[in-house]
Amino acid sequence: MPLRRLAALLVTLTLPTAALAASTAYPLSVDNCGQTLTITHAPQKTVTIGQAATEMLYALGLGKQVVGTSLWFNPVLPEYQALNDNIDRLADNAPSFESVIGKRPDFVPVQFEWMVGPQGAVGTREQFQDLHIPTYILPSDCEGKNNRVGADGTRLEAFRVDTLYKSLRQLAQIYDVQDRGEQLITRYQQRLAHAVTQASTHDGQPVSALFWFSSPDLNVDPYVAGRKGIPNFMLDTLGMRNVIDSDEEWPTVGWETIAKANPDVLVIARMDRRRFPADDHEKKLAFLRSDPVTRNMDAVKNNRIVIMDASAMESSVRLFDGIEQLAQATLAR
Repeated sequence: MPLRRLAALLVTLTLPTAALAASTAYPLSVDNCGQTLTITHAPQKTVTIGQAATEMLYALGLGKQVVGTSLWFNPVLPEYQALNDNIDRLADNAPSFESVIGKRPDFVPVQFEWMVGPQGAVGTREQFQDLHIPTYILPSDCEGKNNRVGADGTRLEAFRVDTLYKSLRQLAQIYDVQDRGEQLITRYQQRLAHAVTQASTHDGQPVSALFWFSSPDLNVDPYVAGRKGIPNFMLDTLGMRNVIDSDEEWPTVGWETIAKANPDVLVIARMDRRRFPADDHEKKLAFLRSDPVTRNMDAVKNNRIVIMDASAMESSVRLFDGIEQLAQATLAR
């Protein structure tokens, strides 16, 4: 679909509706990633596992219901800094099961199934259910995705932004703040439509790109975005092309293969996490400009490198910041 037509369609879909959402009737049943949750009341003591889940609740105005957070990639968004400063951070990375249940939560929203799932780093959903604690996995990490194949799962279907909106709608319903949820979704839809409109003014051949998230070591194959994940959604939406064709969420691909594809633009993740050496975007830049294979790539020689918040590459409220940044980079090329 041409970008101008897509932009017009997105604007039409974002027109606000006058009707107010009905209040939540408890107990509420929610289908979530292969399980049916029963929510008996609006949660009052929430522990989040994953920055995306945390910031979704903050965006919905639910910070006072959060008693603990974990799994952070970057500092909280500035508008939530004061709120976040008064909430316990259980861990920068994966929290222990004991630390989560120690907060006596009545609800645990989770960003990734590899945190809470069949092989969860924190625990299984059954472990939480045995304690009558419902766990909610963000739908974007399970719908159309097999998390048992590949290091970060394999997409069976391309990511759809509707799964992000679904998270916001379901969380808003669970906490009985439906109107806030719909208002938030409308704002995000309008921002997405605006980014598409911006990109539609770009003339010329489709821009090719590569997203580099991190690497276990700078001398090994990097984790790059596959063709069905969130970064690829951004590229497709803006009429750009991913040079990687793997269905894995973040496959490892050799630099020789990447250099041969010679993407027009490189997008590298910026994060405060320091699990791997290549988490540091400055080290990524130094590598790209010094390695004999990468330094001759057109994007490196012409400094067409976009430094993007790592959380904008995930199904989070920051995705819209990322797509706006990418649209601007396309215009600047």
